[in-house]
Amino acid sequence: MKELNIRIALKIYEYEELNATDRELMDAACEATKRSYAPYSHFSVGAAARLANGIIITGSNQENAAYPSGICAERTTLFYANSQCPDQAVDTLAIAARNERGEFLEAPIPPCGACRQVMLETEKRFKHPMRVLLYGTKGIYELNNIGELLPLSFDASAMR
Repeated sequence: MKELNIRIALKIYEYEELNATDRELMDAACEATKRSYAPYSHFSVGAAARLANGIIITGSNQENAAYPSGICAERTTLFYANSQCPDQAVDTLAIAARNERGEFLEAPIPPCGACRQVMLETEKRFKHPMRVLLYGTKGIYELNNIGELLPLSFDASAMR
């Protein structure tokens, strides 16, 4: 038997340590949580993508009584970005979440598996690493690319 250990390295920042560009993007993700439609989970998620051309696209989670019909903030944001700016890679994606009391979470919230897969496909599509910033009031995680968020990922190369 062999054993494979997979480790990731991430940086943890305080909000004040972010540069102005990253603070602007993080603020946009936090603001996007206000546009969430989450009457069932009461868990509001916002995402903001800075595209290669500098444009910021935001999105929020949208729920439906038929749960599979809803969509996460990350996918809302990336699908909108790809539909409106199909030739622009995503440089950085910022994600923030609030609980049912309307408070931002202390620890950063990671994206679900479906969102990680869409993030991976977006990164592969443009052959451009997508940085990820995950917001928490006690620290903001920075990942340099989706591979750090989704080790052992499934993509087209797995089907060869």
